Amino acid sequence: MASSFVLKRFVVVSILAVMAMQLPLINSVLSLNQTNAYLHHVCLNGEGTFKSGSIYEREVKGLIDHLSTYLDYGFANGAAGDGTDDIYAKFQCRADISTSNCRACLFTAFSRIRKQCPNNKGRIIWYDNCLLDISSIYTYGKIDYQHNFYLYNAKDVKSGTKSFNKNTRDLLSKLKENATSKKELPYRRDYLYAAGEESLGTMKLHAMVQCTKDLSAKNCSVCLDWIMAKLPKCCNDKQGGRVLTPSCNFRYELYPFVKT
Repeated sequence: MASSFVLKRFVVVSILAVMAMQLPLINSVLSLNQTNAYLHHVCLNGEGTFKSGSIYEREVKGLIDHLSTYLDYGFANGAAGDGTDDIYAKFQCRADISTSNCRACLFTAFSRIRKQCPNNKGRIIWYDNCLLDISSIYTYGKIDYQHNFYLYNAKDVKSGTKSFNKNTRDLLSKLKENATSKKELPYRRDYLYAAGEESLGTMKLHAMVQCTKDLSAKNCSVCLDWIMAKLPKCCNDKQGGRVLTPSCNFRYELYPFVKT
């Protein structure tokens, strides 16, 4: 049975772009049976380009292959280059995904982003199970406020919308506290991640929050507060919704979507 979702961008601009442009809206239909749906990608035109078949291209592939060997904890980052043409890559899987599925998601994401942004030095792609961020700019530990988008379930909550919206905010806030109060052990799958559920009468609300493991707990909290402030615009009265950035994301649904 398919569930219809709508994808929208809040503001998607390159830091180095001369002009900011509102990009067109995109509709996306996701199936509950899909285990790793493609969500969205961004080609960062302001970071420049490279030539196909160049040393730069081979170094990017070599870096991705290298990251694939360090995914036991669901996160890996690395750098390559000679100081003038540097490459930085950051990759993270959802915390409930197995190592084998995480590695598969990395190669799936890299294969697709090579086709979508074949010569861009900067490019970001999101799947249900993972995020891949390749850039010529060092952003480790920093919150990306530039690239974000949201998805929502096309179905509305039928009654008690005001209470439902409040309960959604409250559950996400509780999960944020859980995620950011854990002992700082980046080599744990659940570091800066939390998932939970809450009964709402005959319904059950499921939710999760996650930040990339390069962030501090403080910056994770800041990032999640920032995207959760977008809830009224993106998802009020909707049966499901999520906001995603290269630094953090949240999601809620009226059906289970993560392993607990």
